[in-house]
Amino acid sequence: MPHSKFPIWAALLGSGLAGVLVAVQSRINGGLSQELGNGYVTAAASFGSGLIVMCFAVLATRRGRTGLARLRGEVRSGSLPVWTLFGGAGGAFFVLAQGLIAPTMGLALFTVGIVAGQVLGGLVLDRAGLGPGGRIDPTPMRVTGTVLAIVAVALSVGFSGVHGAWLIVFPVIIGVCVSAQSMVNGLVRAAAQSAVASTFVNFVVGTAILAIIAAVSVAMNGWPTNWPSAPYFYLGGIIGTLFIAVAAMLVRTAGVLLLSMSNVAGQLLASVAFEAGAPLAGGLTQGMIAGSAVALLAVVVAALPSRRRGLPD
Repeated sequence: MPHSKFPIWAALLGSGLAGVLVAVQSRINGGLSQELGNGYVTAAASFGSGLIVMCFAVLATRRGRTGLARLRGEVRSGSLPVWTLFGGAGGAFFVLAQGLIAPTMGLALFTVGIVAGQVLGGLVLDRAGLGPGGRIDPTPMRVTGTVLAIVAVALSVGFSGVHGAWLIVFPVIIGVCVSAQSMVNGLVRAAAQSAVASTFVNFVVGTAILAIIAAVSVAMNGWPTNWPSAPYFYLGGIIGTLFIAVAAMLVRTAGVLLLSMSNVAGQLLASVAFEAGAPLAGGLTQGMIAGSAVALLAVVVAALPSRRRGLPD
């Protein structure tokens, strides 16, 4: 398998900037959910708008169309397992949590939970060799960083004083799903040789899942009537397309864990800034600040080189 053309520092920097976009998306979708009073419709609208963008991207790029054809051939021949096409489920649950959970606990606490799940998932998935870069053995630094991420969750919950802080268990689980999403999207991109094609497949799957969930919600509770007029409330899906495409391009260079680490560093910094200046819930607390700081330390520690380096098989 040929080496990636991205140097590791560029991959980590790009992933960190993508993490900032994820925090922006979380703030937008959390705000839209508060306006609509329906997190299920919010998630479907966000992912659906991203799918519209990706439809235009596929139609406008020959590489995207060729990538879809190549992907179809890889699946039919059995070279690419069908289950790898369902990475969009991880993104769907993440966007759903942005609208349902983040407004309750606040963006900073929500992000700390996502961080813990991502680093746990990244460590396990790299060790299992399920990513496109092959097996990457855990180093002492990576294990230490993972433990620190768990400590960050405990600090955030123990000292936050936020109502519904116990809900952080759901962001942790979803963070694991996000790591898996990056892994399978990297496999799909490698098979299609096109980030546009892999991102399109991601949004098709995610939109289908969320549309079904939103339809059930609307049937039970009715269609939301208070749609906000500010255009920025509807940019969540567009931001999601950028994040998923970047993750699919860079996961092979950085590995699942380091990609998650650099990504969540950007998420943490941006989410703390949002919670301080434009909070979704009660604003920053000492627990959130302490937890975010320890989670950021976990990112740095896990990214440090170790004498016992993990090598791909």
